[in-house]
Formats: sequence, structure tokens, C-alpha cells
Amino acid sequence: MMERDYRVPFPARGSVVGPAELTAVAELVDSDGALSGGRWRAEFEQRFAQHVGCRHALSVTSGTVALELAVHLAGLRPGDEVVTTPQTFAATVQPLLARDVRVRFCDVEPDTLNIDPAAVEAAVTDRTAAVIVVHYGGLPVAMERILAAAHAHGAIVIEDCAHALGAEYHGRRPGALADIGCFSFHSSKNLTTLGEGGMLTFDRDEWYERLDRIRSNKADAVVGPFVSRVPPTPLLPWMRYSEEIYTHEYADVRHPGTNATMSEVAAAAGTVQLARLPEFSARRRHIAARLDDCLARHDGIRLHRPPAGVAHAYHLYTMFVEAGAAAREHLVKTLDQRAVEIQLRYFPQHLTPEWRQRGHRSGECPRAEQLWFEQQVNLPCHPGLTDSQVDYLTGALDEALSDLS
Repeated sequence: MMERDYRVPFPARGSVVGPAELTAVAELVDSDGALSGGRWRAEFEQRFAQHVGCRHALSVTSGTVALELAVHLAGLRPGDEVVTTPQTFAATVQPLLARDVRVRFCDVEPDTLNIDPAAVEAAVTDRTAAVIVVHYGGLPVAMERILAAAHAHGAIVIEDCAHALGAEYHGRRPGALADIGCFSFHSSKNLTTLGEGGMLTFDRDEWYERLDRIRSNKADAVVGPFVSRVPPTPLLPWMRYSEEIYTHEYADVRHPGTNATMSEVAAAAGTVQLARLPEFSARRRHIAARLDDCLARHDGIRLHRPPAGVAHAYHLYTMFVEAGAAAREHLVKTLDQRAVEIQLRYFPQHLTPEWRQRGHRSGECPRAEQLWFEQQVNLPCHPGLTDSQVDYLTGALDEALSDLS
């Protein structure tokens, strides 16, 4: 089946790759530097930590891997509970499918699609080990009540920041608002490391040591008593990585370790992209403002606007058609006929087959269900759109909404 050629496409790329990224990659390839675990990775992590405002940033191969490692740090045990949102991509909750824990999906706020702090307060108990929030579309979650409820019960709070690069929350940035943040640099995100990549952000030194071991094919283990053991032969310089084998015993292996090392090419591109993030964010906000102005001329439309003191990253531009499912469907079909590509993000997770298999059902999060099935629309909004495409988009939207009147 051939793909349609949309005049205003939904983004396959969430940022723009240009000469600066290509120059950094070319210089790396032409040099004799390492293509894995070299200076670019260290520089990208250092600059990313400074940007977010946290002590540590640790790069991995994808946002999914970042979330998996964050869940590992929660130390989940059989019978524990995890509180999270249904309004997200599958990767946010995928790591929980492999664990004998109870997942409590909380409903969302009607205007933000973020997890409702009141619902979190009602769901958190002494059995809660973690709360996972998602800054939906790039609009930061109202964190204060969620953090207070989670920390009062000894639970950690994980931020899924896949949409949130470029956002701010009362002078702070997502990734430094809770215990640990997880970012994605997939091709569609606001910053890309040439297709795939991820980052974890946090302040605890102990977590850095554990995660650095895991991504480097070493076990995350509880170290037992130090032992003084003489190797069979003296350790030559090229054997230095084997020293731990002879000098430590492990009391418990918490994670076997894996290879989640971000390549130097990805880190080089990511470093350049991070410097360009203000440019990308400004372009997204400009397009969002154009869409806001267009939608404000029509009744029955609700916008996904940030409150005072909060800056929206506009990874997704979301609107709500208050007249219901039939009107939403007519709008989406009309825009599609006018060659404007529409994608609805995301299907409520508690209604997917894997979570239905775990006992979740319709009616569990009624507000999220109603919004997704009846009102929610995501419009194209990304730096790759030209001015003429934005003009066409707002014109097509204006005409389509006039048809609903």
C-alpha cells in the first residue's frame, strides 16, 4: 500500500538536521577517535545535565531503555504497586509487564491530558513503590502534590520526559522535577541523535555508578565482603578490566547488565542538536501560536494551553472538539481530504491487549477514554514545516471548522 503524499505531514522528524550536525559527524568519522564511549558521549552528557539542571545525565540507546533502567532503580518486588497514566506511548509502561506488580492507572486532567494529581493522591498507598508521570505533548505535569503523596509513602517519582525537551515549569526543567527523568531522542522527538537514543537524569551518585555498570555489560550487584585473592598470573596492563573478577564477591545480582552504550556519532549529533534546541522550540511555539489564533475564532474548541509560569514544548499540538465523536471524526476526515495528516496520540494503555490480559478494563479511566475516543485531535506542529505549509494548515483548519458550524 502506497503512502499518501500529504501537503502538511505529521512529523517523521521532530527536529531539523543540517550542516552543523553533518560537520560534527564527518569530523568524528575522519578522526582516529573512538566511535563508542569517547569524548562526544561525555560532552553530550555534561551539557545535557547542565541544561536540565541536575547532577547526572547518563546516555543510553533509546528512551525505552531509559525507562527500563529507571524502573529497575525503583527496586520493585512482587506485590508492589506502580501508579501511572494511561495517556502515553506503550514504552512508558512496557517494563512493568515483565514484573509481578500491580499497575494502577490514574485518570487524566481534562485540559492537559496529564495524570490528575488528585487521582494520584487517592491511588498511592504504603504498597506504592513508584509513580510514573508523563509530560503529555510537552506540557509539564503539576508536580507538587504528586511528589508529596509519593514521597510520604516512600515511593520514587519517574518523569517520562520524551515530549518535554524545551518545556519549563516555574523556572525549572523536566528531568529535574522528580527523582529521575527519562528522555527519548527518537527521530520524531524535539531533539534527535540520528534516529534513536535516550538519557536518564538524576542527582544520586549511587544511581550513576549502578547505571553506568549496567549499560557497560557489567552486573548491577550488591557487593559482598572484599576478598584478597591472588590471580593465577600477574595482571598485565591489558588485563586491568579483569581485576574485579579476582577481588570481589557478589551477594546479589540485581541486573545482569547489557550493552546500552550510545554511539559517538549519535552523541556528536545530539550535542549539536542540544545547542539548537532554543531555535527548534521557538519554531514550535510560533506554529502553535498560529494554530491557537485560528482555533480561537471557532466555538466548541478547547485548547491545550499551559498555565501561568509553565512553558509548553509543543512536541504535540493538541486540541479538543467538544461537540463529540461525530464532529471530531468529520473534522479529521475533512483535514485528511485536504492533505493534512492527522495522527491521534495515544491509545489509552489500559485498554490495549497486553493490559487487558492483566485485568484492566473499559471504565477504569473514564475521562481519558472519553477524550481519546470523542474529542482529542493532534495537529502537525514541528520545525520542519515551512511558512507556506503553516499558512495552508491554518487555512484548511479554518475551513474544516467552519463546516462544523
